[in-house]
Amino acid sequence: MIIRTGIKNCLCRRNFVVLIFTAIMVILVYSMTTERMTAIRRLISKIQEKPVLCPVPISQESITPLKNTKHLLVSAFMDRRVKGFDIRIIGIFKRDSIHPLHCSFCCGSVFNETTPAKILPHSYHFSFPFGVADVLCPLPKNCDASHITLLTNPSANASEHTFIPVRNKNEKIRFNFTVCVSNLFGEYNNVLQFAQTLEMHKLLGVDRVVIYNTSCGPELDRLLQGYIQEGFLEVVPWPIDKFLKPSWGWDITKYPGDMHYFGQIATLNECMYRSMARSRYVLLNDIDEIITPYKHNNLVSMMKTLEPNYSDVGEFLIENHIFPKKHFEPSGRFHLPQWEKVPGINILEHIYRESPDRTKFHPYKLIVQPRLVEQTSVHFVVEKFGKQYKVPMDLCRIIHVRVALQGHLKLEQLNEDKRLWDFQEKLIPNVDKALKRAGLIPAEEQN
Repeated sequence: MIIRTGIKNCLCRRNFVVLIFTAIMVILVYSMTTERMTAIRRLISKIQEKPVLCPVPISQESITPLKNTKHLLVSAFMDRRVKGFDIRIIGIFKRDSIHPLHCSFCCGSVFNETTPAKILPHSYHFSFPFGVADVLCPLPKNCDASHITLLTNPSANASEHTFIPVRNKNEKIRFNFTVCVSNLFGEYNNVLQFAQTLEMHKLLGVDRVVIYNTSCGPELDRLLQGYIQEGFLEVVPWPIDKFLKPSWGWDITKYPGDMHYFGQIATLNECMYRSMARSRYVLLNDIDEIITPYKHNNLVSMMKTLEPNYSDVGEFLIENHIFPKKHFEPSGRFHLPQWEKVPGINILEHIYRESPDRTKFHPYKLIVQPRLVEQTSVHFVVEKFGKQYKVPMDLCRIIHVRVALQGHLKLEQLNEDKRLWDFQEKLIPNVDKALKRAGLIPAEEQN
C-alpha cells in the first residue's frame, strides 16, 4: 500500500507540472499574440492619422490640360540654375494666347500660396500654332513644394485646378549615358532595327533609354515590354493626339497640324530634364540613329578622352551619316534566317554610307551635359550655360540606316563602312535573346 501511494503521488505531481507548463505556454502565446496585434493596430492607427498631403486633384498623366487656357502642362522640375527661380515647368502653349500666369504650390497640406510666373517660349516652333514654353516659378518662403500648377488669376481657387508632381528633388547621378528617343507614332513597327539599335546602345555603354510612345505596332509593343521589365527602357506614354492634331513632319505647308512632329521638341526637352539629375550625359537622337565612336570601343572611353579638355562643353554635336537602306552588302553573310520573319530593317546588311553634302544644311544630333543646357531643339541646343563642340567625324558619327538623303548617288559613289560589324559577335546573340523573349523568333531558330 505504501508503494502504491508513492506512485500515485508521483503521478499527481507530474500531471500538476505538465498542467502548470501548459498554462504558462498558453499565457505566453496569448501575450505575444496580443502584443503583436497591438503593434499592428498602432501602425494602422499611425497610417490613418498621417495627414493627407496636397488635398487637390493630382495628375498622373504625361500631358495635363491647364484650366481656363488652351495650354498643356507636361512636367515640372526643380531647377535653381536661373537666379531667383526654383522650379521649371515644361508646357505646350498656344502661341497666340500666352498671357500672364501665376504659380500655385502644394507645400505640405497648404496649397493657396502663389508667386508670379516667368514664361519663356521656345524660339523653334516651325510656325505651328502650338509650341513649347518653359515656365519659371519662385518658391514661397518655407515651402517644400511637392506639386505645382498655374493659375490665370492669383486669387483663383487652386483646389479646382489639377496639380502635377515636382520632379528631380531627391535624384542622384546613377547613369553615365541616357538616350532620349523623341516619339513613336503611326503604329511604328520596325522591330528588328529597334532591337538591334537598343542592343548596340548597351554595347556602347548606354545605361538607360527613354522613349515617348504615341502608338506602335503589336510586335514592337511585345519587344518593349521585355526591355521595360529588365530596367533598360523607360517608356513614357505620349497621347498628344488626344489633345491636338499633331503634324507628321516639320514643314507645316506639307504636313499641316497643331504642332511639329507629334511634339518632338517637347519630348526632347522633357527627357533632358527628366534625366538631368540622374545621368552624366544625355544623347538626343532618333530611334534609327546610333551615335557610334570610331576610335573607342564605347562611349564611356570616348568621353573620358574628351572630358579633360572639354569639361565646360554642354553640347557635343555629332554628324549624321546616312546608310541608304536600298543598298545591301553583296555577300549576304548577315541575312540571317531567324530574322527573316521579324518586321523591320536589318542594319548589318547596309554598309554603304553617303558623304554629307556640306553645301546644304546638314543635321547633327547631340550628346549633352544636361546640367549645362537650358533649352534644346532637334539638331542643336538653343539656350545653354556651357560651350559647343563639333566632334570630328573620324572620332564619332551617327550610323543612320534609312531612306537615302542623296538618292541620286550611285553605289560606287558611296563609302564602304563596316563599323557595326565590329560588334556582331555580341550583337547577334543579344538581339536573338531579345526577340525570343518577345516571342518573335522560336528558340530553335536562334544562332
